[in-house]
Amino acid sequence: MTSPHRFDVLIIGSGLAGLTAALHLAHSHRVAVITKRALSDGSSNWAQGGIAAVLGEGDSVASHIEDTLVAGAGLCDLEATQFTVENAPAAIAWLQELGVPFSQEAGELHLTREGGHSHRRVAHVADATGAAVQATLIERVRATPEIQLFEHHMLVDLITDRQLPGAGTEPRCFGAYVLDTERDEVITFNATHTVLATGGAGKVYLYTTNPDTATGDGIAAAWRAGCQVGNMEFIQFHPTCLYHPHAKSFLITEAVRGEGGLLKLPPHLGGHRFMPDHDPRAELAPRDVVARAIDFEMKKHGLDCVHLDISHQPPEFLREHFPNILARCAELGIDITREPIPVVPAAHYTCGGVVTDLAGRTDIAGLYAVGETTCTGLHGANRLASNSLVECMVFAQGAVNAIRAAPGVGPTPAAPQWDDSRVTDADEHVVISHNWDELRRSMWDYVGIVRTNKRLERAAHRIALLQSEIQEFYSQFQVTRDLLELRNLVQVADLIVQSAMRRHESRGLHFSRDYPGLLPEARPTILMPRAR
Repeated sequence: MTSPHRFDVLIIGSGLAGLTAALHLAHSHRVAVITKRALSDGSSNWAQGGIAAVLGEGDSVASHIEDTLVAGAGLCDLEATQFTVENAPAAIAWLQELGVPFSQEAGELHLTREGGHSHRRVAHVADATGAAVQATLIERVRATPEIQLFEHHMLVDLITDRQLPGAGTEPRCFGAYVLDTERDEVITFNATHTVLATGGAGKVYLYTTNPDTATGDGIAAAWRAGCQVGNMEFIQFHPTCLYHPHAKSFLITEAVRGEGGLLKLPPHLGGHRFMPDHDPRAELAPRDVVARAIDFEMKKHGLDCVHLDISHQPPEFLREHFPNILARCAELGIDITREPIPVVPAAHYTCGGVVTDLAGRTDIAGLYAVGETTCTGLHGANRLASNSLVECMVFAQGAVNAIRAAPGVGPTPAAPQWDDSRVTDADEHVVISHNWDELRRSMWDYVGIVRTNKRLERAAHRIALLQSEIQEFYSQFQVTRDLLELRNLVQVADLIVQSAMRRHESRGLHFSRDYPGLLPEARPTILMPRAR
């Protein structure tokens, strides 16, 4: 059995939020970064569009704040929004110092415009910003000896005062139990400070733009540990995921519409451009509006997809601005310089999550959360495009400052070793795959872009049955990555449905046929865990 590890800071997740925190803390703390696959396998690596900040002439902090508040449908926290927008330029400057090769024009940052933005303010690296940023940060992290990396290690559960009788009266986190997936062994990580940076939960849906790692691990673990969770009903569906049988989760960035892409019906329906029928902002409307419009047109006409046409732009423009999209579509036989791109909506971003303050602090001392796994109040009822990567950096820096300023808490008590002496190897892995498929299909059918009370009730019933079966499986058999992910997904699904059932209105990303109107006061949905 591997001996327990002990660190000053344990960071769980290797996306932009986690690596930002690691690099800032490395020279003052002993830091461990665990990630359940390779360092580059999280959602940050997939981000295409860019990073929003006030950098151009004519733009202002007030304008960026206003655009965020409008997209968030009145539910954004003003303090969190101002904090993010004011610190965004410094976050981009830090990335430039690290060597991220942002796209330039005439020696200056090239700024593009995306849906919901009133100005060009999105810094980007062509159409693969996330990949470029992650590659730069990963190179720096691997070259920093104070950061110890544990790839192929997955969070099992947080270690809190519940597992350590006599550790004190204040709820506190002391690290985590972690599965080494290559050795099939659960290891104890003791830490004074633990940072959840595990990303979102897009894999709870049948169709998603997210990578396979997006299974809500941090949200579920924090909820089990006793943290509040907020606004989980607000799942952003990206309007334009490439529709092709051989294209798994390939995103067509919002910037395609920002640079003039038009949404149209197929040729047999006249190729009608339909977004002006739904919103005066047309293709530049916020994502929730565009996703519902596409969903409406698909259901109205019985379509499998709609078309996004940017073929009117010169080929050299497309090669310069969207090289990866052009290349991927070409591999699939789609020439975007001459024909439209078939697209469908897909689950894209989890706007809710673990409730934190501006320093990433949760309800449990010593436990922080940053990035998509959180509910900071920035995104409200709908995330404004390209506000997510900057949120990762700004709130990671906030958590870093809080960790640096935290008073000493004395030696971290040693947690008990993981006990798996009373479980056996699973003999029916088909149970896991079947439950996984049933959960994701139920969420897609009943808790998707448009919801009803009856659909939510059906989802709640199925989720309760799955939770019981999965918990029984978890208690009897050795943990595996698939089982842990399924356990987390069914917990997150339950939180999404609970939250959706509590919101008796249609606001932002939550659209209910039973409550189509807007309540006069915008209130967040905060779920309180059971008494500790």
